[in-house]
Amino acid sequence: MRKYFFLPTLLFCAFILVQARTCAQEGTSVMIGTERNHLTIDTTLGDIATRPVVGAELTEAYFPLLKEKRVAVMTNQTGMAGDEHLVDLLKRNQCNIVGIFSPEHGFRGTADAGEHVSSSVDEKTGIPIWSLYGSGSDKPSADKMKQFDMLLFDLQDVGLRFYTYYASMARLMDACAEYGKKMIVLDRPNPNGMYVDGPILDMKHKSGVGWLPIPVVHGMTLGELALMINGEKWLPEGRNCDLTVIPCENYTHPTLYELPIAPSPNLPNMHAIYLYPSTCLFEGTVMSLGRGTPYPFEVYGHPQFRGSSFSFTPRSVPGAKNPPLLNQKCYGVDLLGLPDEQIIANGFDLTYVIDAYRNLDMGDKFFTTFFEKLVGVDYIRQDIIAGKSAGEIKEKWLSDVVQFKQQRKPYLLYPE
Repeated sequence: MRKYFFLPTLLFCAFILVQARTCAQEGTSVMIGTERNHLTIDTTLGDIATRPVVGAELTEAYFPLLKEKRVAVMTNQTGMAGDEHLVDLLKRNQCNIVGIFSPEHGFRGTADAGEHVSSSVDEKTGIPIWSLYGSGSDKPSADKMKQFDMLLFDLQDVGLRFYTYYASMARLMDACAEYGKKMIVLDRPNPNGMYVDGPILDMKHKSGVGWLPIPVVHGMTLGELALMINGEKWLPEGRNCDLTVIPCENYTHPTLYELPIAPSPNLPNMHAIYLYPSTCLFEGTVMSLGRGTPYPFEVYGHPQFRGSSFSFTPRSVPGAKNPPLLNQKCYGVDLLGLPDEQIIANGFDLTYVIDAYRNLDMGDKFFTTFFEKLVGVDYIRQDIIAGKSAGEIKEKWLSDVVQFKQQRKPYLLYPE
């Protein structure tokens, strides 16, 4: 396991000052926990080295808001407060939980990407589980919305436009705005929060894997993004969600935060999470990116890939029941040895896709229509076919990065 990395005390203190402000958007607030039983900080010490504390652990900041309320929770296996799951923590403290919303991959995080997830009942607590993914509806039904007073949202994101948890959050914000319900976001660090990269989504390509006009790597936590959704009026018909964000403590954007629990079946480790912005693009091609192997997103290949002795064969496994190129021996590239530091420095990197495109030499047939949904613009496919390099194409979206970093500034809760 890698260790957490932290910035010096000076940045930590600056973080506290930034976090303590109240956001200016109407109906939006940021709550700051004032004391914690599980962590004592001696401010007289010259060096404060403490782990990031997620919003779910700061119970004194949000428990009072839940008192005498019917509460719905949106979470999955990542919703941990220390060693205890958020739902168990709430039940132990006599919170009236009336239902659990679940995102893509389900409440326990075991379903395939895009798989239909049925509503059910949590065996441990007996609380109904209401699936929002693959059910044919983007938002909760009117019947579900009438059953609760307040929605508590707690999911671990990985900071990518095509990772669907933020889209679920946006739809829930819209539902809460429409039905006059309050929503609390328990924030968590973004493991890819140290940079911004990629083109801003052309909204003609809006889909379940591209919901908002943001870059591929937006570099924000879900709490920050929720504030931005409200502030930029991105909800339909200009609706505004009654929103409270419980920020993390001891976190900054440069913090290399290692997730304690895999956020989904095919992102099993930090190396895969760092590669994910770039290798996920293979989902929009004829290639395999390693689903159905022990190293999804860390390899890529195809049966016709030339000049490589490295091979793998995708199999049907839990979390990847029917992966691309199932049971076909694929030759390709092993990225397992690529250092994390190099992956992060390269950012949203088209090198791998361009390498595979040139190797297979099949022209436009290399791509599927899903490719544009992932990259969010038309010009990347066109430029790859035209023979442009990754660096040349990246130059086209640099202005998007500059624009977005300026646009997001009012909503940041943590130092950059």
